[in-house]
Amino acid sequence: MPKLAIIGEHNPKAPSHVATDAAIKHANQTLGLRVQADWVSTEAITPELLASYQGVWMAPGGPYKNLEKGLRVIRWAREKGVPCLGTCGGFQHIILEYARNVLGYKDAAHAEYAPDASQLFIAPLTCSLAGREMLLTFKPDSKVAAIYGALTATENYYCNFGVNPEFSALFEQGPLRPTGADAEGDMRVVELVGHPFFMGTLFVPQMRSTEESPHPIIMAFLKCMQAHGPLLDSRQ
Repeated sequence: MPKLAIIGEHNPKAPSHVATDAAIKHANQTLGLRVQADWVSTEAITPELLASYQGVWMAPGGPYKNLEKGLRVIRWAREKGVPCLGTCGGFQHIILEYARNVLGYKDAAHAEYAPDASQLFIAPLTCSLAGREMLLTFKPDSKVAAIYGALTATENYYCNFGVNPEFSALFEQGPLRPTGADAEGDMRVVELVGHPFFMGTLFVPQMRSTEESPHPIIMAFLKCMQAHGPLLDSRQ
């Protein structure tokens, strides 16, 4: 039975967390899978614990209790080819990990943790997206476009933070590249070229999943997990 670690601080009353559990159930039922999903607090992360999972989902909501451990999970998944999905807050942490460990901005910061930092890659949005529904446009050659089978989609947002426009151009060179944007052209989806499944969405796809119509991103993620097989040793 494939096992999925949902990395974040679980709140059973948070709508996005309830929707996360439900979306996994919807996809499992439709695909005939039996993916077991466990919520794992960032404080509880150890290499030995992670070694028992076939995929990681960086959960919405923040801040994480242990930022550095959360970022280490993302780096491990990115470098070892472990299927990884980040939604809302998870997207933001994917951006932060990449800025620090690939782009070389060791002081890259998130405004929710360090509002006065000089290199805020994740900053408060000029206009909050919390509770909004917005149209997205996908790049034609992207994984996300292939998953949807379309170049546009409407999705729901629950966030107050996003990529600081001052640093957006740094992501145009890849391998983590923006593949989905809103009407203003702001980054809303990123994916890692050459990785089995490494995607971040600022929107919350699980909020639109239903038993009759599971969300395509969640289904694609779980199918990749199923095919991925045993994880590499997370201590490597």
